[in-house]
Amino acid sequence: MADFRADKPTHSTLSNVLFFLKLMFKISPWLVIGECFWGVLMRLPTRIVSVLGVKYVIDVITNGEDKMKIVYAVIVIAVVLIVTEVLNAVYREFFFTIQLEKISQGLSEMLYKKAKDLDLESYDDPDFYNNFILVIESSGTRVTMVLGLVQQYIGEIVSLITIGSILATIDPKCLLIILGVVLIFTPVSRKIGNLQALRQIDNNRLHRRADYFARVFYLQDYCKEVRMNDIKPLLLERYNEAAQDVIDNQVKYVRKIDLIYFFQETGVQILGFMLLLPLYLGYCVLKTHTLSAGDFVATFNGAFQIAGSFSFLTVGVVRRFSESARLIEKYREFLKRDKKINDGEKVAECGEAKTIEIKNVSFTYPGNDHPTLKNINMTIRPKEKIALVGYNGAGKTTLTNLLLRLYDVTEGEIKVDGTDIRDVTLQSHRDRFSAVFQDFQLFSASLGENVALDTDIDRERAKEALRHSGFKKKFPDGLDTRLLREFDDEGVIMSGGESQKVAISRAFYKNCPYVILDEPSANLDPVAEYNLNQSMIEAAQDKTVVFISHRLSTTVSADRIYVMEKGEIIEQGSHEELMALGGTYAYMFNLQSEKYKNNKADS
Repeated sequence: MADFRADKPTHSTLSNVLFFLKLMFKISPWLVIGECFWGVLMRLPTRIVSVLGVKYVIDVITNGEDKMKIVYAVIVIAVVLIVTEVLNAVYREFFFTIQLEKISQGLSEMLYKKAKDLDLESYDDPDFYNNFILVIESSGTRVTMVLGLVQQYIGEIVSLITIGSILATIDPKCLLIILGVVLIFTPVSRKIGNLQALRQIDNNRLHRRADYFARVFYLQDYCKEVRMNDIKPLLLERYNEAAQDVIDNQVKYVRKIDLIYFFQETGVQILGFMLLLPLYLGYCVLKTHTLSAGDFVATFNGAFQIAGSFSFLTVGVVRRFSESARLIEKYREFLKRDKKINDGEKVAECGEAKTIEIKNVSFTYPGNDHPTLKNINMTIRPKEKIALVGYNGAGKTTLTNLLLRLYDVTEGEIKVDGTDIRDVTLQSHRDRFSAVFQDFQLFSASLGENVALDTDIDRERAKEALRHSGFKKKFPDGLDTRLLREFDDEGVIMSGGESQKVAISRAFYKNCPYVILDEPSANLDPVAEYNLNQSMIEAAQDKTVVFISHRLSTTVSADRIYVMEKGEIIEQGSHEELMALGGTYAYMFNLQSEKYKNNKADS
């Protein structure tokens, strides 16, 4: 897990906040402007009333003026406050909520589009991936937090200037005394703010550890393991340790912060509001008679308003803006992340199958010292059916990832019809391939949309694709049947084998010359596996097929079989040729055949 404290921010706090505001302004400029006005409207009227309103009432009483002036003043104050509250309520209910959702949607869409374009290499970087999760999960809360900080900041600035101007007209020396006392303790405020920011950073890091255990208990992925094994005591023990770390961290910082905060508040209260200001005001009211009783109360109230504004603009800004700025830095890093797999200048044709040449290809995953693939050479002729076999970790899936250009080769080249795949655009290259991955996923969408991976469905082609994959389950709504339950409580949950057939049907649906199948029969029984093989041969006669399988019964009908071990091709040929060779393939095939015979005899 990346430690945010160790990060060296590329941009200042102000730069990060302005960057995020600019993003929000592009989506909803009126919300950003509205928050600035709302910050002033929410604070300034009540503060002016507490200073000028109270001063006016006291001056009327002490001067023996008409008491109806007080009634009129109270009515005016009440009207101002009521109108302010009504405007605030209307703004929050009928504008803010809707625009906030638009901004959250706009930012999320921006992040999702960026994530879609990122190379798989980015997901292999643990620090980047952790920051990616943090950015995605904090998107909505970060919007409200930054907007809240900005409106509070603007409100406090305007209040500080306004109340300060009022006090300056009453007696500039009072204002100087207040500002002088507050400024004396500003370095202390900054110390508190820095400590609070560090505490929040440590808390975020420690909370993510504790949150892991929450996911273990509520995610369906873990539910069977947790219930079938006696791991709950271990998980609870680890959770308690993580939770205790959070508590210990709070205790560590609270002691420091409370001590400094006590010193600051005591200093401001005693030095400013209990000693210097009362002495000066008392002297002006009682001795020189330069200030009225109303001035005395207004100055005191204004002093507290100014002190509160300064407290936020020093302690609050440092702590809360610093925390948000560090997270916004992650946004900037994410959005600026460069792709390493870039478009070529040509557009690949998606027509007839052509020859694929893999020449002297080697590949090393980022961060690894040893290559996963070493000097791979392979020529795949049009419409051939090619099988890649070998033990786990041999490099089979990595090779297909390079064919799809999910990664770029470290050395060598891959050509289709004589053109290096790096010389054509990514989308046009991938459009000519259909792939079913070992870790396939169904989406919370209709059955037809899961086959077509699009909202525009050729229904007859989708039905034919499902038939070829061996999917025979019938639903009343047919292709319109909703899968999964994220958006529909009545959504269908399929078995592993059914899900895999739906995923395989995508390869039959897509009109393209090349098909890659990574473990296409992993969740299927032997009969379904045989039927799938026959369907693949029937449906893919005019396509080049590269498939990976651990069940070697599926490789028998392949035109050529490549046996991989430790990133190298150690054998190649047809099933008959490799069996006659008596090498690794023959050993693996005979071992599986014997095991299957024994299982059949036992049953």
